[in-house]
Amino acid sequence: MVEFNKKEKLFNLKGIALGNPVLEFSTDFNSRAEFFWSHGLISDSTYNIFTTVCNYSRYVSEYYRGSLSTACDRVMSQVARETSRFVDKYDVTLDVCISSVLMQSQQGSRELDVCVEDETMRYLNRKDVQQAMHARLDGVQRWTVCSSSVLEYKQLDLQIPTVNTVGALVKAGIPALVYSGDQDSVIPLTGSRTLVGRLAARLRLNATAPYRAWFQGKQVGGWTQVFGGGALSFATVRGASHEAPFSQPERSLGLFRAFLAGQQLPESFQ
Repeated sequence: MVEFNKKEKLFNLKGIALGNPVLEFSTDFNSRAEFFWSHGLISDSTYNIFTTVCNYSRYVSEYYRGSLSTACDRVMSQVARETSRFVDKYDVTLDVCISSVLMQSQQGSRELDVCVEDETMRYLNRKDVQQAMHARLDGVQRWTVCSSSVLEYKQLDLQIPTVNTVGALVKAGIPALVYSGDQDSVIPLTGSRTLVGRLAARLRLNATAPYRAWFQGKQVGGWTQVFGGGALSFATVRGASHEAPFSQPERSLGLFRAFLAGQQLPESFQ
């Protein structure tokens, strides 16, 4: 869009906000071990082998190349045993939907329907709903959240850094916000925060606001830091999952509103 605008001003691009993004393969993926360990999901001994024998970026690289080593297979099996399949890796504090077959909708302490994805799939596969939406199935038998059998992703493209693109946008005058739901272990906040800090240093953007808490209503909504007068920002959404608005809609809305308005996140009770 930025490149096209150089030829013809068509896109009114005001900024870009990226939620729990893969910015740089090794840093993002290898922050998973510390997240698991600091949240009590893995033991000290497993943390040690997960950071010395085979880290997560090495495992992913070997797996998608079809050359998984015995060492990495053993480490990831140990990690999987300890973290448990009954923990949602996209939000380690959230209850999981035990069984969509039993139509069970468990309620967590935050009164969040953790089976909403299964319920949505059932709803969108109803013939009357598809007719009302003028939707038709093309090449698939039913609608799913991620049609991996239809859309084939080049998984090793994960190794191509996108942080450089973010830097190019900032240099072009497009404000960038990287935000993290702080309960996501898939792309943990620690990796994103590190990469934003490195990018700011590379672009010679000074911190114009210290790392601090921000508020939504009368509660802490998360933490934030601003570089270059708002050219580049980082923020966490407290208690949020990989898809922050799913588990913390009000705090996410407050974050988005401030970004769109070009305002600092609130420093005190509202």
